[in-house]
Amino acid sequence: MEGSRILLINNDEDLSLELREKLFIEAGYAVSIEPTIDEGLSSFRDNGFDVVILNFDMQFLNRREIVRELKKIDPEATVVAIMNEDDPESLRDVSELGIYDFITRPFNDEKLFFIIKKGVELHVLNLAHHKLMQSLQEQNTSLQKQNTLLAKRIEESTKNLTRLYEDLRTTYMRTIKALAQTIDARDHYTHSHSQNVARLAVAIAEEMGLSAKDIELIREACELHDLGKIGIQDDILTKPTELTPDEWELMKQHPLTGAQILEPLTFLHGVIDLIRQHHEHYDGSGYPVGLRQDDILLGARIIHLADAYEAMTSARSYRKMPFSKEEAILEIKRNTGTQFDPRVAEAFLKIVHRL
Repeated sequence: MEGSRILLINNDEDLSLELREKLFIEAGYAVSIEPTIDEGLSSFRDNGFDVVILNFDMQFLNRREIVRELKKIDPEATVVAIMNEDDPESLRDVSELGIYDFITRPFNDEKLFFIIKKGVELHVLNLAHHKLMQSLQEQNTSLQKQNTLLAKRIEESTKNLTRLYEDLRTTYMRTIKALAQTIDARDHYTHSHSQNVARLAVAIAEEMGLSAKDIELIREACELHDLGKIGIQDDILTKPTELTPDEWELMKQHPLTGAQILEPLTFLHGVIDLIRQHHEHYDGSGYPVGLRQDDILLGARIIHLADAYEAMTSARSYRKMPFSKEEAILEIKRNTGTQFDPRVAEAFLKIVHRL
């Protein structure tokens, strides 16, 4: 975003001038440069920035300490590291310290601008989410007081209560969807993932002739299907290597966690069931329960295929090169009857080339 503010903590004057020229002149970012750790922390504390670029090669740099201090000042701080690509220790620190991403010299301008742009967007979205949650807490406090008064006048206020319920439902849905989008944005590789899954799942459901009510249920479930990942650490979600067995077990809990988060919202009963089942496999090899065939809701079977296809055709932290459309289609065909419902796969194959 033009005009966004970048803090560069770096003591290499030539490197600082190079980055300032690229980010300010070519992209319109306001760039502040601090040559020492103490000056960098002081500037960040006094001024606040959308993205902090930190040179990992600075002398006497304690990476863990400075990242902890930055997060202490602003828990939503978005940090980008400058590092050597062939340095395994730096790569490990990027993963373990919750650093958003890294850039290497010589700089690839396209990658540099993409990472900074997405980092700025993530910081803005996180701040908006924080304000939204504060607003929701204030609204809930206010609503509790209103409900006490309304209970005394329930007979004469039926219409008002109905309207209040609809407003509350709308507020909850907006908040939950904003939270789900924030979870997608935690990793720039999954940005807009839920919306893309929703578009594909709706197209499949329409091809299968489902009712408008069922299609809308599927759309809402897609938008919230990864809500349970709120309980998973960033270093697991964005891990560039294979998950350990313990990490994978934690990851497999996200359908249940998402369902548990939404359980108090009784108006989402149908959506909750779809979210709980969206990683079940047709042959019973999925999770979290191991349901099979028609024991899995049709909507969940549709979401599962749409989710898998979208993941295959998108870049990920653990797989930078996505499948081509043809490769992903071949993978769907290969797993039809085991992972995927044959009827859902048949509908998918009819519409995939129109997308």
